[in-house]
Amino acid sequence: MIPILAVPAAAGADEALMVSMYEKQAKVYPRAVTGLFARWRWTMVWLTQLVFYGMPWLTWNGRQAVLFDLNERRFHIFGLLLQPQDLIYLAALLVISALALFLFTAVAGRLWCGYACPQTVYTELFLWVERRLEGDRQARIRLDAAPWGLEKLARKGAKQAVWLAIGLVTGFTFVGYFTPIRSLAADAVALAFTPWEWFWVLFYGAATYGNAGYLREQVCKYMCPYARFQSALIDKDSLVIAYDTGRGEARGSRSRKADPKALGLGDCIDCTLCVQVCPTGIDIRNGLQNECIGCAACIDVCDDVMGKMGYAPGLIRYSTENGVAKGWTRAQMMRRALRPRVLLYAAALLLVSGAFVISLSMRSGFSVDVFKDRGALAREIQGGVIENTYTLHLSNLSEQPRQYRLAVSGLPGLELRSAARLDVGAMANRTWPVQLALPPQAAQSLRGRAHAIEFEVSTGDGAEARTRREKATFYVPR
Repeated sequence: MIPILAVPAAAGADEALMVSMYEKQAKVYPRAVTGLFARWRWTMVWLTQLVFYGMPWLTWNGRQAVLFDLNERRFHIFGLLLQPQDLIYLAALLVISALALFLFTAVAGRLWCGYACPQTVYTELFLWVERRLEGDRQARIRLDAAPWGLEKLARKGAKQAVWLAIGLVTGFTFVGYFTPIRSLAADAVALAFTPWEWFWVLFYGAATYGNAGYLREQVCKYMCPYARFQSALIDKDSLVIAYDTGRGEARGSRSRKADPKALGLGDCIDCTLCVQVCPTGIDIRNGLQNECIGCAACIDVCDDVMGKMGYAPGLIRYSTENGVAKGWTRAQMMRRALRPRVLLYAAALLLVSGAFVISLSMRSGFSVDVFKDRGALAREIQGGVIENTYTLHLSNLSEQPRQYRLAVSGLPGLELRSAARLDVGAMANRTWPVQLALPPQAAQSLRGRAHAIEFEVSTGDGAEARTRREKATFYVPR
């Protein structure tokens, strides 16, 4: 049992104290940092943004290389054409992405968040603009605290203008994946967007502007679900950013020439620079926290301080919880990477990815659907011939016109009384009525039942031959 003890009231306290549960979040002013991991972050910023902004402008066979054309219900991904019936591939991609995230997190923690997450990338871009126009951490703090004047208005206004421009260009590029970006650019010059294009350009631009300019670490700490379930994916052998408590404590300031052991101090000089450079405003010395996005800014600045003090780097470093606690080498930590959790995620990822690649490679380049005429299941025509009517729907998924051969099997004597060769244009759909006839002598013993048959549609020759088979039924009346 936890005892509850009465606490004497403070002197002069004769009324209830109201405490708000909705405290305003203190603004985080990240300090600029240089170093190995900062260079890696900027490499990823350039790489991801070159892909995002540049991909819609690439061409493939005379069209946009990557285009999700919702009006025509076609998704072009270089030489791959997907239609609504191919949404299973989208589901497979989502499963693969989830499994890859699980595997990557179990091995290396939140490196995705620190280097390639769009929230991190755009926050880095917006912070760069802010530092260029308002200065580094202390200059921005002083500017925010200063009264409004001409200089503050100019600096703040210029920053907002650049932020808005980045947001609008980002929104325009996003819409360019769904509307051909060259025609979209012409419409942008004439301000002739459709209502939906206006909505998505402004919506995505405003989301980029708000998330990267103002919400920043709040997205990572409170809005992103990944920060919440990452604790279920990592363990004591996952790579995280760790502070070496045994080496760093007790912390305290000292001169460069002082002997920390003689003073009873560890290597941490308590400069708080690791807190000042953190984009989420946490103190990594308090241990691993779900707000840590693994960006390694604290590692860069701490290694710089250790170098100036003449101490060995690595007081804050990428390591594992077991590695820090037991003093393991990098090789010892790497051997623990192949543990059951990681092997299970890797096996599932390989299985689903393999099935996805095999399924894509086996696509025939066209789709076939056969529908039985429900209005008349069967009819007997001149000479006692039994006829069934079907509707054949054929979709050419390639970017060249194709000729298809039609055949039917399943019953002895079954005849195709429609065209056996069908022409379909590039990326086009066509529908044909198909009549199948069964001679009276073949139908005599089959009366009163529905019988399984198979349509066979093929195209190409030799190694390029592709065939699709669709099952149907042929009904013989009594």
